[in-house]
Amino acid sequence: MRKTFKLQDLDCANCAAKMENGIRDIDGVKSATVSFMTQKLVLEADDTRFDAILEEAARVCRKIEPDCTIVR
Repeated sequence: MRKTFKLQDLDCANCAAKMENGIRDIDGVKSATVSFMTQKLVLEADDTRFDAILEEAARVCRKIEPDCTIVR
């Protein structure tokens, strides 16, 4: 499954790159792209575990930039 999400309060291009790498390391993620310019996350992951993977991605984002949230 591939979905696009808006990122709220993403303030740093370097943080976006760190988030992208952290999300890619999650088990079940096929691809992840975090764009600082468009403030979006494109996530392609295993259909059966998509919600759990998205929760883990949100945790990764908060760990790197505490104010950043994934708008669903």
